[in-house]
Amino acid sequence: MTPSLRVVALLLPDCTQLDLTGPAQVFARLPGARWVTSVCTGSFLLAAAGLLDGRRATTHWASLPLLAELGAVPVAERVVVDGNRVTGAGVTSGIDFAFELAARAVGEDVARRLQLLLEYDPQPPFDAGSPAAADPATISAIRATVRDARLPRVRAAATRRDAALAEPEPRAAR
Repeated sequence: MTPSLRVVALLLPDCTQLDLTGPAQVFARLPGARWVTSVCTGSFLLAAAGLLDGRRATTHWASLPLLAELGAVPVAERVVVDGNRVTGAGVTSGIDFAFELAARAVGEDVARRLQLLLEYDPQPPFDAGSPAAADPATISAIRATVRDARLPRVRAAATRRDAALAEPEPRAAR
């Protein structure tokens, strides 16, 4: 009997269908596995909850340095695996992330078959999908815009988290 697969998706403001579609297509064809995962800026949710403390993690390239504010170790890779924590960079890396998990959960052969079944053979129309290929002025402008928009929220989350961690543990009921 094949174990069932349970996928829990936490939907957040500004979450688009693209954030979920790629990974869901892969996971829908797998037996069960246990992982703590996120794609794109979902890494901030895990980090704010303390689930990435001292762990290597990734997120969208323009937000990557901000992960350190919440105790994670930022890594500029499309998919980062640290124990049972798996994080994906930008939204499109979610498909790569799903195949990485598929290979770990049920084997590389199955993951390769799924890749073919889904005809995953990306050929973007432009070579501008990463900071390694984009023009430096555009990179700087996007980083500044993202930092200015996200940094106050990240710092507020870090403050709330630090305050919660400083509170004494509740005493057990007697």
